[in-house]
Amino acid sequence: MDMLKKIEESEEYFGPFYQYVADDEITDIDYSNQMVWLTDRRNRRYLCKECSCSKEFLEQFVKRVSNTVSKPFHKQHPILEAETNTLRITIVHESVSICGCTVSIRKSLPILALTEQDMIEQGYCTKEMLVLLKNCVKTKMNLVFCGEPGVGKTECAKFFSQFISDHERVITIEDNPEWHYGQINPGKDCVELRLNSILDYSQAIKTSLRLNPKWMMLSEIRSSEIVKLLEGFSTGVRGMTTLHTDDVRKLPDRMVNMAGQIRSEGRLENDIYNFIDAAVLIRKKDVLAEDGRHMSMRYIDQICFYTRKEKRNEIHMIVEDGQLLTQSLPDEVLHKMRLCNILQPFEEEKEMLVHMNVKLYEQKQKDTIDMFELCETVSEDQQKEKMKEIMSEIGWKMNQALSDRRTYVGQKSLIGGA
Repeated sequence: MDMLKKIEESEEYFGPFYQYVADDEITDIDYSNQMVWLTDRRNRRYLCKECSCSKEFLEQFVKRVSNTVSKPFHKQHPILEAETNTLRITIVHESVSICGCTVSIRKSLPILALTEQDMIEQGYCTKEMLVLLKNCVKTKMNLVFCGEPGVGKTECAKFFSQFISDHERVITIEDNPEWHYGQINPGKDCVELRLNSILDYSQAIKTSLRLNPKWMMLSEIRSSEIVKLLEGFSTGVRGMTTLHTDDVRKLPDRMVNMAGQIRSEGRLENDIYNFIDAAVLIRKKDVLAEDGRHMSMRYIDQICFYTRKEKRNEIHMIVEDGQLLTQSLPDEVLHKMRLCNILQPFEEEKEMLVHMNVKLYEQKQKDTIDMFELCETVSEDQQKEKMKEIMSEIGWKMNQALSDRRTYVGQKSLIGGA
């Protein structure tokens, strides 16, 4: 029975929880100890004093969910899980929960929780980090977003996935709907696969490779499917995924341990350094908001690149403790970016073009002044005409550079305004 067709996001079904289920500003609804705690999109977590949940309603709600998904819920089966396209519901039986029956409703909406402006203004990352990671996507690098549960790994991956080119086919693979790639990126070429008891991660990856993908997006790497993922990356398919770890330097060992005995440890480790280009670690820390509520501040804590050269595996830390350590990137990374016409990894395309043309203008101006000094007979009108020629030439070169990137002067970005 398909639970997606049965769980109704209605007031009749969710009772006192419904107003928070329907509120797009709320991301998590947690019930325990006869209290309801809410988390909003600003990562503020607070006790909802207005929400009262009676014992009678709770028993009805649990029974309703159990019947809807045709799963038992009692002492022998103390965990009940259900989902819709946007909700993940977890209920824990009182026989194993000391504080009584516990309900958690987690929302994953088809919207981007992060914006470029908020990321910079709220301390999620610096502009340099943001531009670097955008350029990594444009360079078609394989990225892993790391962190502990609940830090927003998938939300970060969703944000950066929007910079994939429209014509490149993306295949998402997940057990719970979280990417919402097709809805967030309407008009882009995508196939969204959902795992079940028949289609597991390994089979889904194998199937994806037959669907002409340019990108594979896995919601999370948990086990031996890492071997299939690396095999997919070795064919030239690009991808993003998430992983539980508290340090990007631990990623290779985590992946080796996940693979088990499927492949030799040394060979697998080499593949990781060959085919995983970069990793991003997201952390969160508790801070006190202006209204006195506790909120979790999420931020990019680490960024690193993995390289394998002359039989040496190396990790290059670029960001640590939320601070940019260096703008000096490995030669292998710079080479990949140059192939995609990205010459300044920490600069936006427009900033780079302005920088190029300012230098060109300064050089042309200097050459012209030198010429005027050698020829004192040049009139003021002739000087003005010469400066017009210089500006015209610079404009032509700028348009030529933009044309090579399939953009044009005055074009508005599809993301983030002009």
